[in-house]
Amino acid sequence: MTSEITWHKSSYSTANGSCVEVSEGHTTHIRDTQHRAQAQLSVSGSEWNALLHALRSH
Repeated sequence: MTSEITWHKSSYSTANGSCVEVSEGHTTHIRDTQHRAQAQLSVSGSEWNALLHALRSH
């Protein structure tokens, strides 16, 4: 069974095309919207949440 990844654009993306898309879940996927066909970064959901927590606390 193949599950489709649902992506959403970061709320911090800029109008000039510098965008990041994320698919959050058990495994979180991150990719550059200008290079969607290239590699993506995948991390566990807990690692993603830890990163977001650290960024919000600064």
